[in-house]
Amino acid sequence: MPIAIDAFELRRVRIPLVTPFRTSFGTDTHRDALLIRAFTNGPAGWGECVADLQPLYSPEYVDGASQVTERYLIPRIFAADAPPAAAIAGILARVQGHPMAKGALEMAVLDAELRAEGVSFGQRLGAVRERVDCGVSVGIQDSPERLIDLVTEYLSAGYKRIKLKIEPGSDVEAVRTVREHFGDGLLLSADANAAYTLDDVDALRALDPFHLSMLEQPLAADDIPGHAQLATQISSPICLDESIISARSAAFAISVGACKIINIKPGRVGGYLEAVKVHDVCAANQIPVWCGGMLETGVGRAANVALAALPNFTLPGDTSASERYFLEDLTAPFVLEAGQLAVPTGPGIGVEPLASSLRAFTTSVTLIRR
Repeated sequence: MPIAIDAFELRRVRIPLVTPFRTSFGTDTHRDALLIRAFTNGPAGWGECVADLQPLYSPEYVDGASQVTERYLIPRIFAADAPPAAAIAGILARVQGHPMAKGALEMAVLDAELRAEGVSFGQRLGAVRERVDCGVSVGIQDSPERLIDLVTEYLSAGYKRIKLKIEPGSDVEAVRTVREHFGDGLLLSADANAAYTLDDVDALRALDPFHLSMLEQPLAADDIPGHAQLATQISSPICLDESIISARSAAFAISVGACKIINIKPGRVGGYLEAVKVHDVCAANQIPVWCGGMLETGVGRAANVALAALPNFTLPGDTSASERYFLEDLTAPFVLEAGQLAVPTGPGIGVEPLASSLRAFTTSVTLIRR
């Protein structure tokens, strides 16, 4: 029976982070998120838009995502005749950009659809594991001592990979500090968030002696040719993040030698169904992938963990435990066990936001009926 969508709820939440999270884009102290709930003739479904508060990681930002969703995207879905989740991307394609908003809508419809069928996200996407290995992302710190303390804490908790956020002036010494203190056995990577240019090749080459598992997105998102050039000048394997916006862009980046690894973020590529296509392109070209994080609540984290259980996700992702970011999550917390998180097995995303948490963190609710 087709899923008929009766209404969408746009819910804004603001959740404090355990500690401030600093990257080359700035410092976050809260997660300001847009949740989307699809009310249907069957079970309701949840989606999470991963747009940031400011348009720094990408052109999208949460206020804009909320507006474009209400004014332009939802009316197109209502105009369609009970569209399945697989049709959402095509229905919304005429609206240019806004992959995070589109991905959140697709996720909400897919969650409702799978709950009605009694099928989990992992089953639908093609998961082959019951648990996934987890890494952790460490923001830029003010002192070497604080950096060592944090990495020690995360390794003691069981995380299997440490990723250091870097920027010009806060790069080589941070990486050196961690590598020398914890030794060559540590799986260590660095994430530049597009903070460098080809003029900085000497600074990036200075990271080579520390045997990084990858150097993530050193150059601008639109500079795939520059990454291909840089790959011939440094030995650290380049991983692309912001540059990968679709399966097509992944195929192009691979074809020109711009990367050896790809970080898949479902919101960045327009949804989980496109994320699976990116995974498949990479698998066909023997390019390993991992699941990136955007400070998701338990709603988005549940779907990310399911995605990370696909066969070509062979590297620990940013699917950290809830307590890494939140004292209280929107859902029952995801708990790290032996460096892994369990893939939810219930219908849809397999989790449900807690009423008490929604009450505590909601800042606004808009209901849009057909």
